[in-house]
Amino acid sequence: MSLVRRRPLLPGALLSALLLATPMLAAAQQDTPRNRLDVQAQTELQVVPDEATLSARLWERTPAIAQREDTRTDPEALAKARQRLEERAATLIQTLEDAGLERDAISAGSLRVQPESLQGKRDGESEPTPLVRTRLERPFQIEIADLDDLPMMLDALTEAGVNALDGVTYDLSDREQATDEALTKALEKARHKAELMARTLGVTLGPVVNVSENRSPVFQPRMMAMSADAARESAGSSPEYRPGTITLDAMVNVSWEIASEQ
Repeated sequence: MSLVRRRPLLPGALLSALLLATPMLAAAQQDTPRNRLDVQAQTELQVVPDEATLSARLWERTPAIAQREDTRTDPEALAKARQRLEERAATLIQTLEDAGLERDAISAGSLRVQPESLQGKRDGESEPTPLVRTRLERPFQIEIADLDDLPMMLDALTEAGVNALDGVTYDLSDREQATDEALTKALEKARHKAELMARTLGVTLGPVVNVSENRSPVFQPRMMAMSADAARESAGSSPEYRPGTITLDAMVNVSWEIASEQ
């Protein structure tokens, strides 16, 4: 068995490495200014949404039957429930189109099928018989480009008899412009703070030597819950829907070189 011995680093090679690293270290120290002013700035931007998405659901149920170990959904009852659901979905889409909404703005989700358990009526002293039925559900999302159309679309949904109105999500048509504006304001605030500090301390700002983004602006759509019953109660009364505002935060670090006096 042979052993490979490593030769120790020769003093001459070590000296050469140190001599080579010295100019690089000196250059790095020259690139980093000894006198610098570091500023951190945070800003908030309030934006008003200009579009919205309505979320709604339609469902149909099969008749409830007594639950047993071998209980299976009647295929005929399931087919009838699905037919009723698809007819109502077609009516919903037609109602929205009649209200002025483009077909591309209506998205129908996948069909959901799930069993539901419930308690039957008590018969004398005996325990109530457990019942089971199947619910077929189809979700919908309606994109509204003009918020002035929101009340009209809510009326159309209630007219079509939606079973659940899950709420309204307010959004911006141009998110990039809003995030750019938030970041710009943070940088402007950093410059303002740096100039204020420089005047107070009696120093002169040189060029910017470092910029970093601590917190990038993140746009989160604003959700507003709404029940189908509440929408039906307000139908025809010209309700006012206020989208409110959405807050975008931005935070930056900026460093300036402090210019040396001539």
